Amino acid sequence: MKACLNRTIAAAGMAAVLLSGAWMPAHAEDGEWHTSSALIGASKYGDDFKQYDYVNPNAPKGGTLNTTTSGTFDSFNPYIVPGNPAAGFAGFGGGLLYDTLMEQSVDEGSVSHPLVADAYKFPADFSSATYRLDPRAKWHDGQPITVDDVIWSFKTLKANSPLYNKYYANVTEAVATGEREVTFHFDQKGNRELPKIMGDLVVLPKHWWEGTDASGKKRDITRPTQEPPLGSAAYKISSFKPGSEIVWERVPDYWGAQLPVKVGRENFDKRRYIYFLDDNAAWQAFTKGGFQDVRAESSAKRWATEYTFPAFQAGDVTKVEYATTSGQPMQAYVMNSRRPQFQDPRVRKALTMAFDFETMNRNIFFGAYKRTDSYFEGGELASSGIPQGKELEILEPFRDKLPPELFTQEFKLPLYDTPQAGRENLRGAVQLFKEAGWVNRGGKMVNEKTGEQFTIEFLGNDPIDERVATPFIDSLRRLGIDATLRIIDESQYINRTRSFDFDMLALSGFQQSQSPGNEQRDFFSSKAADTPGSRNLAGIKDPVVDALVERVIFATDRDDLLAATHALDRVLLWNYYMVPQWHLGKVRIAYWNKFGIPEKQPSYIGVDLDSWWIDKDKEAALAAKYKGVN
Repeated sequence: MKACLNRTIAAAGMAAVLLSGAWMPAHAEDGEWHTSSALIGASKYGDDFKQYDYVNPNAPKGGTLNTTTSGTFDSFNPYIVPGNPAAGFAGFGGGLLYDTLMEQSVDEGSVSHPLVADAYKFPADFSSATYRLDPRAKWHDGQPITVDDVIWSFKTLKANSPLYNKYYANVTEAVATGEREVTFHFDQKGNRELPKIMGDLVVLPKHWWEGTDASGKKRDITRPTQEPPLGSAAYKISSFKPGSEIVWERVPDYWGAQLPVKVGRENFDKRRYIYFLDDNAAWQAFTKGGFQDVRAESSAKRWATEYTFPAFQAGDVTKVEYATTSGQPMQAYVMNSRRPQFQDPRVRKALTMAFDFETMNRNIFFGAYKRTDSYFEGGELASSGIPQGKELEILEPFRDKLPPELFTQEFKLPLYDTPQAGRENLRGAVQLFKEAGWVNRGGKMVNEKTGEQFTIEFLGNDPIDERVATPFIDSLRRLGIDATLRIIDESQYINRTRSFDFDMLALSGFQQSQSPGNEQRDFFSSKAADTPGSRNLAGIKDPVVDALVERVIFATDRDDLLAATHALDRVLLWNYYMVPQWHLGKVRIAYWNKFGIPEKQPSYIGVDLDSWWIDKDKEAALAAKYKGVN
């Protein structure tokens, strides 16, 4: 967690924008129209959904939410690999500009509610899904959102977005089946989550993208652009300074303002994003006021020791922790197994054994974190013990292709709880390197055949990466590895990660849902490993993983999904593709006291910034006290 968390909270109210699911309750398998969709049981709101139960339906509109973000931007098109999209856009979902067919719930896992579509249906064999468009849905230019827009969006996104391509891999076509109805056909039956997650499709304006700009040039959605696009959601671009600032303004006649998912939310008239070089500069701006009103704090040290600036001591800045129940991301040092030095699993295990989390947590993080030991941390999806029952049945056909320990030992990360344990872990790492053909000669870990030293360049994009990478680098150097850290700017970082041009990432997170499904292809499949811009940063190319990903996607019920996910988690862990880091289980939020805040916040995501509003009296008091704060 770091600056990217601030971008997420500001752009999407901390909604879990990459979630999906893999089970549909039996009552929905009747081909009848349904509004809210749920993959684990039913939504707590039922069919009489009026508003989220935590919002203030009478929250006043107005004011500006100021936000900082790191790096720069050069595009208003987030759905292609080239370019660095501006804050407020999202590569998955609609961001601030576009609406999706349905909107993922912010207070329940694997639940979606109506947005552009007011209902959907699907047959009992899960071979298709039909969505019915809300007749009120319209673009900012007043034109209606049509079935043609939906069909064009599906084709365009599947052709140009690596994420959507994998997410909708089993969707063969979208066809009009009525004036307001679009049907998505699937190439296989039994993909139980696919009807529901079609609601995640962002709808783009076909007539705008196929039109011409002010100079008469035809627009091209396959290329970056800095022409503000036409949208449909609650905000549109008001102004921007290329690479340094973008301001969004609330659309006063937004068509969906009274939908249940919108009541009491999206209350700020303007949302201003100011770009800073890095998170340290953004922090300094936050302490002064006027640049960043709400900060999602990623630094345990800063949270514990640096909230001592005058505005905080005066009570004008508050900090609070919100617990989350949505599970924790797999935050890790990601090894690029496309690189020759990381292709042997014994080497990857050796590197994992060299990471001393306990000392780092004690000395640097003030004991704030817990060690992450699952790709599905925080709930029933995480594997544990040794495989049994249905999970063992799923794994059995792959026994000869898996580490034998997987079947007989519980997966455990190395523990550095005593000096002796630390020495034993490093000795074990040296032995694994030796087995893989690397030996220590003259203090250097070298290939026993070529004499070439083992090298690792950690790649980061923020000064905080030095803090989280240096202890690990020091440990690796003690083994004789030539380990270094390179900090580069945000644009270079994005381009290099998209093209998989790195040895090891200093810090990266992979958020899962409580109902994994089709998105696992983009995380872990062999095809994704060869697709620039995919989330398979580790370069995992394993037929067993591919098979287990498909097993997760085509799980027959919740119990089957749990067993398949446990099996996938266990295989990923025992192959040591990443060095797991840590998680908190809370969201640390600091804010200038200019807001009205509902007493309750959704525990699923921790905090919904879209439910806050500007308290004009508080804002005026701050402005009188601190120059430039508004």
